[in-house]
Amino acid sequence: MKLTGRRESSNVEDRRGLSGGAKAGIGGIGAIIVAALFAWMSGGDPVSAGLQAAQQQMSAKTESVDPENFTEEEQQLATECKQILASTEDVWGKVFQELGRTYEPPTLVLFSNQVNSACGSASAAVGPFYCSGDQKLYIDLSFFTQMKRQLGVEGNTFAYAYVIAHEIGHHVENSLGILGKAHQAMNQTDKVQANQISVRLELLADYYAGVWAHYEDAMNHSMEYGDLEKGLELAKAIGDDWLQKKAQGRATPESFTHGTSDQRKRWLKRGYETGNMSTSTFNVQNYNDL
Repeated sequence: MKLTGRRESSNVEDRRGLSGGAKAGIGGIGAIIVAALFAWMSGGDPVSAGLQAAQQQMSAKTESVDPENFTEEEQQLATECKQILASTEDVWGKVFQELGRTYEPPTLVLFSNQVNSACGSASAAVGPFYCSGDQKLYIDLSFFTQMKRQLGVEGNTFAYAYVIAHEIGHHVENSLGILGKAHQAMNQTDKVQANQISVRLELLADYYAGVWAHYEDAMNHSMEYGDLEKGLELAKAIGDDWLQKKAQGRATPESFTHGTSDQRKRWLKRGYETGNMSTSTFNVQNYNDL
């Protein structure tokens, strides 16, 4: 994915190295981020739990961060994340305008080790997450470093652009009123039904990630050969069935919260190919047809 020369979003809080988000040592960060990678892939973000907790706004520190404290790789990742965020602002701003709405972009919070949000305090072990309580996207950049090495996506920007676009997809759901209605419904039903609603939310966020890529490429011709395939490979690697079989030798569909590998690949690809905002996972009446 070509990002050279692209603008960087200013909707960013860099909390790396701050109190409550201090950098971990080399030995510790490896274990933390491996855990983060698995947690994110298996649905370990704090959105649902955070929304059930008291949604009190945590005060964020705003001290400046010295760029010299971070490696060249970290700074490059930070730059690319800001460029991807800027792209989502441009794309969704245009899409919302066509829908007769105004897109209010979220803030990207870069942190190290742990962070405070309106959804509570979270460590790097939860992976990237979106908090609707403060409309912010939280990312520990070491997650991407480990993801590239563990999943073989080294040098492919679109692979982690997909991760960001997925979380932005939750912000789009929130902006359209979908997320709030879904969480309300989840709180009023049993665990199995709540999991099925969660799957619809996650697959819709995958779809919106594809919609973003559709319009991003149409506007900037940024997608390169193999980009979509890498995104689909990542979607496969984070399917509930694939992860459960790898972890415990079998899959238990009633416990799925994010969707199967095939579902995640299908909805991401569908969004990329169509860019159609009238499509929604919540329009599919039969859950088994997702």
